[in-house]
Amino acid sequence: MRVSNNLVGILNLVTLLLSIPIIGGGIWLSKQANTECERFLDKPVIVLGVFVLLVSIAGLVGSCCRVTWLLWVYLLVMFLLILLLFCFTIFAFVVTNKGAGEALSDKGYKEYKLGDYSNWLQNRVNGNWGKIRSCLEDSKICQKLLADASTPAAEFYKEHLSSLQSGCCKPSNDCNFQYISPTNWTQGTTPASANPDCAKWGSESNRLCYSCDSCKAGLLDNIKSDWKRVAVINIVFLVFLVIVYTVGCCAFRNNREENSWKRYP
Repeated sequence: MRVSNNLVGILNLVTLLLSIPIIGGGIWLSKQANTECERFLDKPVIVLGVFVLLVSIAGLVGSCCRVTWLLWVYLLVMFLLILLLFCFTIFAFVVTNKGAGEALSDKGYKEYKLGDYSNWLQNRVNGNWGKIRSCLEDSKICQKLLADASTPAAEFYKEHLSSLQSGCCKPSNDCNFQYISPTNWTQGTTPASANPDCAKWGSESNRLCYSCDSCKAGLLDNIKSDWKRVAVINIVFLVFLVIVYTVGCCAFRNNREENSWKRYP
């Protein structure tokens, strides 16, 4: 009894079944999409689902039906996937190594500077800021601050804002603007700094600081945290893939031995 073949077959049957809701979710997103962000997600989700489906079929048929060439293709794809995930994990740790929020005295929130983050991430964000800004506005990250218009200044300064709220929903601390409400600030008597974000600020709900470098920096800080979590998950997933790949190699060897016995009775 070929245990490795059966194990590879079971694992690929599970992933095949999982690919169906992934494809269904992508199709549903494409039908329901109303914003640029939602339209951006549907095609990658469908492609991922189809990829998992095809790889699962190759592994399932190759291991259970003893189709050696199909199992060879499956192992090749698995090897390339392991290599790709390994490279991405290393890359994610490298590009997220730089950058952190700057703590302010007597403030509960931090401020974020675009220049503190990886040049590669900065270039990606700057090149796609039009779409990203549309997504940020659609996500209503500043809605809570817009709703809390009566919050006193002393209470607001103690707020623990997220990196996106701090960067996109209020002006930079360098601007020395006078607080009226969380999203309404006016130029004070103290001259503003040379920070270019000061000229980009506007109290209108569709403007705020969405064009500011601080907003881009807040997004990068958010990406940095997310990518680090993804990198840790990738390490666990890599271990799983290596185990599956090893079992698949055993199944491939079993297929070759069985074919040899049939060829030379």
